[in-house]
Amino acid sequence: METKEFEFKGLAMNGFVALFVELVIIALSVWGMVAFGKGQIGTPILSVLGLLLACILPIGFRKLEPNEAMVMLFFGNYRGTFTKTGFHWVNFLMTSKKVSLRARNLNPDNIKVNDKTGNPIMIGQILVWRLKDTYKAMFEIDSQTMASGGSGTAPVAVSSRMRAFESFIQVQSDAALREVAGMYAYDENEAEKDELTLRAGGKEINEVLLTKLNERLAMSGLEVLEARINYLAYSPEIAAVMLRRQQAAAIISAREKIVEGAVSMVRMALDKLKTESVVELDEERKAAMVSNLMVVLCADESAQPVVNTGSLY
Repeated sequence: METKEFEFKGLAMNGFVALFVELVIIALSVWGMVAFGKGQIGTPILSVLGLLLACILPIGFRKLEPNEAMVMLFFGNYRGTFTKTGFHWVNFLMTSKKVSLRARNLNPDNIKVNDKTGNPIMIGQILVWRLKDTYKAMFEIDSQTMASGGSGTAPVAVSSRMRAFESFIQVQSDAALREVAGMYAYDENEAEKDELTLRAGGKEINEVLLTKLNERLAMSGLEVLEARINYLAYSPEIAAVMLRRQQAAAIISAREKIVEGAVSMVRMALDKLKTESVVELDEERKAAMVSNLMVVLCADESAQPVVNTGSLY
């Protein structure tokens, strides 16, 4: 998206040089007033103008720390963004609005949404964001009114302005998270084969969330550097039911493994009895042996052995 931001190229000078010039003006003005009092100078007009100028010049002093910027306005017209770090003096007729370009964290409250299959889930996210385009942030969204509490005319501190940006991001991140959550199922039980899920998606889901967020924030000049889901769970009203379903699925999976292992062990036992000619069993007795072994191997409790001393025939 095209930006209208550009660097401030108006009148600006080193603040310490400007401070020295002001001290010189004050000294000369005072000297002129003293000289006028002694009758050495005919008019005090220049001295009065010098003192008046010395009172006005301090309005132009500006101080910027690293990763801060000032949006410069001349009677409401945008004149550029001042980003030079340090102590400077600019045209005192300029109005400046300071903003921070530093990265910030945002940890919104968890929200309840519906996943792709309609199940209510609780989901939360953590964002790392920063201001990227000062023009869009200041003039494309109504950050001034938000920061001033609705008046739009009261002086606004940097912290209030950044909280206004944070509030804008929080609303848009809520909408983006709802959109992403509705695109995927919670876990593999509801999803189709090889389909990405919220629970197993991990990095891929976070990348989709980051893309959706920056698409929504492009108009505001704000940028999300990192977005990740930090909380994911079923909504309380269905959590107990879903837990029982997961437990049932785990039991079924475990039973499948047990049966698979039991069948393998029974086959091995029959083959070994036949290979080593330990005993000859007819089909009926093989079936009885298989049944007993399967009961012993698949039972939840230990089997009670019964010793049969009778003849096989």
